[in-house]
Amino acid sequence: MKLLEGKTAIITGAARGIGRALAITFAKHGADIAFTDMVVDENVISLEKELSDLGVKAKGYASDASKFNESQELVKTIVEDFGKVDVLVNNAGITRDTLFMRMTEEQWDLVLNVNLKSAFNLTKAVTPFMMKQRSGSIVNMSSIVGVGGNAGQANYSASKAGLIGFTKSIAKEFGSRNVRCNAIAPGFIITDMTAKLPEDVIKEWSNSIPMKRGGTAEEVANTALFLASELSSYISGQVIQVTGAMMI
Repeated sequence: MKLLEGKTAIITGAARGIGRALAITFAKHGADIAFTDMVVDENVISLEKELSDLGVKAKGYASDASKFNESQELVKTIVEDFGKVDVLVNNAGITRDTLFMRMTEEQWDLVLNVNLKSAFNLTKAVTPFMMKQRSGSIVNMSSIVGVGGNAGQANYSASKAGLIGFTKSIAKEFGSRNVRCNAIAPGFIITDMTAKLPEDVIKEWSNSIPMKRGGTAEEVANTALFLASELSSYISGQVIQVTGAMMI
């Protein structure tokens, strides 16, 4: 059973990591995929081909999600190319970790713009289309540190906590039009980036998790698949932790 057959999904920051897993999982379930990254590089080109080989329409776009006007033009172009938009996953995100006493204004502003303002930008752009068709699912990629905070990540934690408040507010505003909005808060997820950490650091993290392992990008993607599909048709305004019971 393909849970997203006939749907069109926009996924930001999808060229690698969790975003790439999201795109592949959605495509396997029948969704046409419009995805973004800062530039169209070999990662974007290879993902576009991988998705097309799954039998869906797929296209990668170069776009800075933190720029309002770029996001407006992006969504207009995607709707012209694909005909509609049913699912939006606000996945674009960066880190600029450092202790607060050393954090610069630039590091603060950059993380808030990319992680939080981008969700405003893309949600604002898809709103007219989802409202008109009276259906849609928006999934915001938060983080467990947006729930519990973390030393050395004041900017990242604030941006991800902001996404949670944003999610709950949008769910209340859009509910009457059958447009749902939920968030996912991943914990320690094994990606290319985290795999480069020293083995002892990974082991320490794993031992602190009740399930004694890091999660996979596919496990996060499967949660997003549930929230994007009609299996979650009466679920909105929620934050699902994908953490192996860490910090619940």
